[in-house]
Amino acid sequence: MTRLTLPVAFLALALPASHAADWPQWMGPNRDDVWAETGIVKAFPAGGLKPTWTAAIGAGYSGPAVAGGRVYVLDRVLAKGAANPEDPFDTKQKVNSTERVLCFDAKDGKELWKREYECPYQISYPAGPRCTPTVSGGKVYSLGAMGDLTCLDAVTGDVVWAKNFVKDYGAKVPVWGFCGHPLVYKQALVCVVGGDKATAVAFDKETGKELWKALEAREPGYCPPTLIHAGGVDQVLIWHAQALNSLDPLTGKVYWKVDLEPMYGMSIMAPRQSGDLLFAGGIGACAVLKLDRDKPGASVVWNEAVDKAGAKAKARGLYPVNMTPLIEDGTIYGVDQPGMLRAVELTTGKKLWFTHKPVIGKEEEEGFKGSGSGTAFVVKNGDRHFLFSETGDLIIARLTPKGYEELSRTHLLDPTGAAFGRKVLWTHPAFANKSVYIRNDKELACFSLAE
Repeated sequence: MTRLTLPVAFLALALPASHAADWPQWMGPNRDDVWAETGIVKAFPAGGLKPTWTAAIGAGYSGPAVAGGRVYVLDRVLAKGAANPEDPFDTKQKVNSTERVLCFDAKDGKELWKREYECPYQISYPAGPRCTPTVSGGKVYSLGAMGDLTCLDAVTGDVVWAKNFVKDYGAKVPVWGFCGHPLVYKQALVCVVGGDKATAVAFDKETGKELWKALEAREPGYCPPTLIHAGGVDQVLIWHAQALNSLDPLTGKVYWKVDLEPMYGMSIMAPRQSGDLLFAGGIGACAVLKLDRDKPGASVVWNEAVDKAGAKAKARGLYPVNMTPLIEDGTIYGVDQPGMLRAVELTTGKKLWFTHKPVIGKEEEEGFKGSGSGTAFVVKNGDRHFLFSETGDLIIARLTPKGYEELSRTHLLDPTGAAFGRKVLWTHPAFANKSVYIRNDKELACFSLAE
């Protein structure tokens, strides 16, 4: 049985209520990658899994959200005659396209509605939206890659209210687009916006009215607003390109700030809390903080800063790109760079072990350079872990401080994205209704995982 620590219990109370079998937002009901359902397969059949259903969709990194018997996902379709640049890092070329919010029946994949809007892309890796929809209180909140925030009726798809971060706040579109999955907290929808003194903005979730705005940064980064409970209060963490900040989620008041500056402005992972410790890391920089118990505050336990002269490999720590690590019993499990799953001791940063197999499907030496930005998503289910690899494989494994034990593996979808000369699938799946829901740039699919 998964133990629920006190801070996570507070988090569960603060986040919107959802059906036990739902996965209504990025990383699940509590945004912690814990899948609570039981009666799940112990091993995959020798012949693999057959999809319960599939549905054709367009491109995107947006993961699906599952709530109330429906599946919600964002995609992007190119305009007639338009094409992505040959170089995915090219941000000069404007690509005419349309972003869409799609809703499907969770049981059979029938399309129930779609909401679309014109959205020219001008970002690096312009494959599609990055953010998983957030479903709460009969509404769907979607954030597109170019800063279109939309509140939709979850049943009809009708627009309730909408914002555009560039037009409404003068925000500059980040190099890799807007990536901060919106967070519902009580009456507020907290977003990373990036405008003048508006790195973070909270909107009334029913009307779209601005409740507060806070912080000024050189770049907003890509990290989603993250809720923790420490020092006797709820805190929303905003990690922009220069520092990790704690705010009062009701007012935007800054509680504390710790400098933490990764390379390329790539603050991406959601900081992870374990008791009174907090971990955050990105390319070249990571830290563990100790959270004050009697008031909102934090101090550094250990940290590694960017070596701007050469960004050499560090002797300790974990430096993820596209995934948020899991912390369990004092050990951090996450995909380090250039692309291996690694275990690290939380209190010291000591590296315990690594393996490339769950990320790229084969073992390689630690210095292997062919898996840059390697990605696998780690989800806890009981005493096991489900990993979804960039190869399109779903893996059942056990992760312990002693090593990686792979129990079963099956291939679900082919990778359709491109990264450094290899095909990748960089989309977080949803686990709900004893099934896994996953997409690539061509289809959305549901596979039963019932025992």
